[in-house]
Amino acid sequence: MVGKICGSEALLMNLPEVVKFLKEIKDVFLVRNQSTKQDIRYVADELKKGCHVKPEFFESVTIFFSDIVGFTELSAQSTPLQVETIGDAYMVASGLPVRNGNNHAREIARLALRLVSALGDFRVRHMPNRKLKIRVGIHSGPCVAGIVGLKMPRYCLFGDTVNTASRMESTSEAMKIHVSHQAKAILDDFKAFVIVPRGEIEVKGKGMMKTYWLENELEKPNF
Repeated sequence: MVGKICGSEALLMNLPEVVKFLKEIKDVFLVRNQSTKQDIRYVADELKKGCHVKPEFFESVTIFFSDIVGFTELSAQSTPLQVETIGDAYMVASGLPVRNGNNHAREIARLALRLVSALGDFRVRHMPNRKLKIRVGIHSGPCVAGIVGLKMPRYCLFGDTVNTASRMESTSEAMKIHVSHQAKAILDDFKAFVIVPRGEIEVKGKGMMKTYWLENELEKPNF
């Protein structure tokens, strides 16, 4: 599942729906009712029929955040036609709406490694002396997900897992993949990744956290 965190403008445009949705999220966190199984096709079909898709609790997912280093400066030195201001953050989640066991951590780890590798020799076309660099953060944990809005429906993720994944990205470094202890614990079960300690760092809103760098995969997957 690829997307953006729900922005403030989108939320304001659909305020009544958001209020109703947040009440449902509260109920989901309280009872953790996982009886409704969703997949991508189900969500799309329900929306097409004009039906309300209730939020669902997911016990374990992995969330990826990336950010282009120096994007503001790069944009200022370029001459694109401004259509809409969104930013350079990118979010990817695995393990929802289709549950996939613990494979969500491996899928996200492989995605992160491939992206960083692909950018190794990538240069900005009109700035050939400048390499494009990203920061990456990964975290695993529970969250609630569902559709927000009727006119412009968006599949949104809510919960501390989203915030922590974002913090992993913001405290990462250029061309590095910053991994939380929770994500590392799942990846260790695969015995297929090179992960080295970063040590303890202070994370805003979290205090001191023990984190890691994801460096490589021992056996390359066949894509």
